[in-house]
Amino acid sequence: MHQSNLPLLSPLDTVMHGMKVLDASGLEIALVVEGSRLVGLMTDGDLRRALIDGVGFEGLVAKAMQVNFTWVPPELDRAEVLDIMKARRFKQIPVLGPDMELLGLHTIDDLLGTNSRQNAALILCGGFGTRLHPITATIPKPMIHVAGRPILERIVLHLVGSGFRKIFLATHYLGEMIEAYFENGSKFGCSIEYIKETIPMGTGGSLGLLPSSIDTPLLVMNGDLVTHFDAGRMIDYHTEAGNLITVGYSTHIHEVPFGVLDLQGDRVCGWQEKPRLSFPISAGIYVVDPSIPPRVRPLGPTPITWVVENCLSRDEAVGIFPVGDDWVDVGRHEELKKARGHV
Repeated sequence: MHQSNLPLLSPLDTVMHGMKVLDASGLEIALVVEGSRLVGLMTDGDLRRALIDGVGFEGLVAKAMQVNFTWVPPELDRAEVLDIMKARRFKQIPVLGPDMELLGLHTIDDLLGTNSRQNAALILCGGFGTRLHPITATIPKPMIHVAGRPILERIVLHLVGSGFRKIFLATHYLGEMIEAYFENGSKFGCSIEYIKETIPMGTGGSLGLLPSSIDTPLLVMNGDLVTHFDAGRMIDYHTEAGNLITVGYSTHIHEVPFGVLDLQGDRVCGWQEKPRLSFPISAGIYVVDPSIPPRVRPLGPTPITWVVENCLSRDEAVGIFPVGDDWVDVGRHEELKKARGHV
């Protein structure tokens, strides 16, 4: 969000001055303020219409600006802002606080990530989601809605916002619904290609179906995750560490619901009441070297664990990257309720 060096005008500025401000900003919009309050917007189109309507260069900006405009509050998250901009074909949208106080300006380039990455991402979307029946009887698990949008859309927008412009979706069960929704990806700010699995290929098998053009580290993740992990930093860390595979991990806490006894023979030497045990777990997010997919020649379902174990058997570097606790694997009804904020 732009908060400084905003292209500001007063309603009493001249149209000529407004043209100069617009030209200098490069944002294709000027914000018309009275004090700290936003009272109007002005674009090149507004200026042209004003001139056609007889407002001269020395006329006032107040005669050319839009007074009915769309804005968003600062607490609205990026995905929701992108939804509004996509639906209304906006390239910019102001951020306002109480009493129309101007706080900043969102631009489509900022929201989508101006620094495009050369890396591609593969999202695994082919599972049957049987543990989420009856919901998944008619909809693929990645298309289940959380906070008003499909899980998969949240992932795609998050990756696009992190600079990814090339995304592969590996589909099988009800894959046509996914393809109909995302099409070629252009309306989401990226290019999407589909890896259509004729049989379920597992979490690792679809790597072997990727085109041979992959020549940079590839992000691979499950299509049922609700997370805001730093995808760009994970790619960068993978490269810096010299890993063949980097496994994103989270932490699972298990509380034993009983008192646990420390025994020596038939004597109690210690007692832990309901201890909490911590385990590092795979978060279903990986970065793989481009040399890995050509090794995978699946004849059937191939788990990602096979791919990792293949590297370990060769004594190749398999590292880890923390994805944080803001992570939910929506695989069961309990996790879906958690992701929706119902627990």
